[in-house]
Amino acid sequence: MSSLKLVNAQNPREIAARILRKTWIGAPATPPERPLFTERLLLRAFSNAALSAPDRALCQELVYGVVRWRATLDALIDRKTGARPQKIPLQNCLRLGLFQIFWLRRIPPHAAVHETVETAKRLGLAAQAGFINAVLRSCLREAEQIQKLLDSWKTSRPALGWSHPDWLVEKWSRRFGPQNTLRLLEWNNTPPKTFARVNALKIDAARLLETWRSEGVQFDFWPGPAHLRGEQPPAPALPKNLVFELKSHPPLASLKSFQDGWFYIQDPATLFAPLALDPQPGATIWDVCAAPGGKTTFIAQCMANHGLIMAGDTSKERLKLLRENCQRLGVTIARFPSDLGRGRRRNGAGNMPLFDKILLDAPCSNTGVLRRRVDLRWRLAPAEIHRLAGEQFDLLESAAARLKPDGILVYSTCSLEPEENGQVLSKFLASDKRFVLEWQREILPFADGVDGAFIARLRRDPNAWPRKRG
Repeated sequence: MSSLKLVNAQNPREIAARILRKTWIGAPATPPERPLFTERLLLRAFSNAALSAPDRALCQELVYGVVRWRATLDALIDRKTGARPQKIPLQNCLRLGLFQIFWLRRIPPHAAVHETVETAKRLGLAAQAGFINAVLRSCLREAEQIQKLLDSWKTSRPALGWSHPDWLVEKWSRRFGPQNTLRLLEWNNTPPKTFARVNALKIDAARLLETWRSEGVQFDFWPGPAHLRGEQPPAPALPKNLVFELKSHPPLASLKSFQDGWFYIQDPATLFAPLALDPQPGATIWDVCAAPGGKTTFIAQCMANHGLIMAGDTSKERLKLLRENCQRLGVTIARFPSDLGRGRRRNGAGNMPLFDKILLDAPCSNTGVLRRRVDLRWRLAPAEIHRLAGEQFDLLESAAARLKPDGILVYSTCSLEPEENGQVLSKFLASDKRFVLEWQREILPFADGVDGAFIARLRRDPNAWPRKRG
């Protein structure tokens, strides 16, 4: 993290500007390598800067806000600069100033201008400080007019007004219709809530809530959707007192309840796929793409730590995180063979035994979780969705080959795109007649109030002939 030089920079705005320089929106047009995700950059920065809790929160809000609203912010800058290209450090300072003026209403506008100019000076932009001051103060004089413009863009030019790529907004509009697309865009630009799943392997809900109170954690009971929408039969319901919304809390890593593995941070949408698997004690289960471990550890919880879970991932770093989470949460039935990978035959899946049940939570475009992955909207391209669909089909074929007759296979993604969901499933079912689709569900943020996802439950017909492979 030395490249960010944050150890001596304790001003949250200065830290935010330095982080933005390293994000996808701040990197050169043709970087030598893909920038790290914004979430990772923030974690690294915070580990090198002794910020108070309020300053830490402000820094995160500034970084996430500027990345989310980049397109809208840049349009405002273009209006004031005649669309002349600005160098990235200067552009980021203007973005930070405008975001504070028009999005962070708790910060007095003149204070936002002053702090932005002072930040620019500390970043070595003293020669440009006058220009930054002039642009921001001009926007202040037109604040009422600009606010009306911002409001109008949200309906007249939704991709610009809600800061999303044009192609993605057009794609969603064709599929969901204009009104639902606007609801989805608004959802993506709303800071996500934090949910915690009780780890019943170590503690019950009542004791965890009592501990949270003593640790200064403010929480709320989460009612959520009892069932997913869709045709009968209904998808499995979330058990009561399993998930809680954390309203405010000290840094999670500092809590003893977190260190002891009494809970796991997890959006409720991610729990439906393991529940669809219906994991029972004593079963043998393969979690194909297991890292970072939220689904694996919940499956173990459902199995009361009795049985066997084979869990793998192709990334050594993510596999390490998977192991650490399983250890922290007290999962004893997970195994991590080095050749497991994500199920490709070249990674040794062909030598594995048959399983009672398999969960394939496939790598995907993540369009159902854009509000959590703030810079993903700027990284994603249409061609990537088609590439991922091919990979998902290959993974599905490979995983299906390791399922016992009458076994259950659950295919899931956190994508909203039919190319990665229903179309992959239809192609697979047409190619392998041994499998029967029992049900499928799509979780939509604007309808269900949780992260987006797709879940399908398939059963292998015990009477079907073995598949002939060419």
